[in-house]
Amino acid sequence: MARQLEEQVVGRFPVGRRLRVLDVGMGRGTQTLRLARAGHQVTGVEQDATMIAAARETFAGEPEGIRERMRVIEGHAGDTGVHFLPGSFDVVLCHGVLMDVEEPDALLAGMARMLAPGGLLSLLVRNGDAPAMRSGLSGDWAGALAGFCTTAYGLKRLTSTLAGIGAPLHTWYGVRVFTDTVADDACPPADLDTLLAVEDRAGRTDPYRGVAALLHLCGVRG
Repeated sequence: MARQLEEQVVGRFPVGRRLRVLDVGMGRGTQTLRLARAGHQVTGVEQDATMIAAARETFAGEPEGIRERMRVIEGHAGDTGVHFLPGSFDVVLCHGVLMDVEEPDALLAGMARMLAPGGLLSLLVRNGDAPAMRSGLSGDWAGALAGFCTTAYGLKRLTSTLAGIGAPLHTWYGVRVFTDTVADDACPPADLDTLLAVEDRAGRTDPYRGVAALLHLCGVRG
């Protein structure tokens, strides 16, 4: 996903431009830190105090020049309008948050308003078109049957929603096509680079990306 995001940023903005980035639901700040290291000014919004503490501990170990490019705000993902003016950011990230929000359409609209014209909206969501895959591949047939009845966001619905909020879908990728059933505590394989190359290729190739566990969608503010 980091590769995909970098590809979109590099392809959309002039090389060397310091971007204003908003990371909504930043968690432990992985993307916030990566983008700050790349030279961008990044603001993270997170409501979980434990996550904020972990992020700040990580940030504290960075050089001053990187630390000063990062700002953390404790707040709910849907409160961006309280903290920022419309059009305040070049890039808005919302990775792994929408699936836990009761009114995702409202959250999406609020984030789109934060984007300057031509700005990039990066979303990571569960793939509502393939929820039965993980259960089926692991032999959980009852779980697979239940997965066919999900109301989670699929590509078609997300495409329509993004068009409606003024940030039409520009491109999309699949994430975790082959590796979603791997145990969280599994050791990385010796040929990790090859695995990542396969996932990267599958995530941008039909029909594989359509059954990925997650979708990475990139919309552009008109």
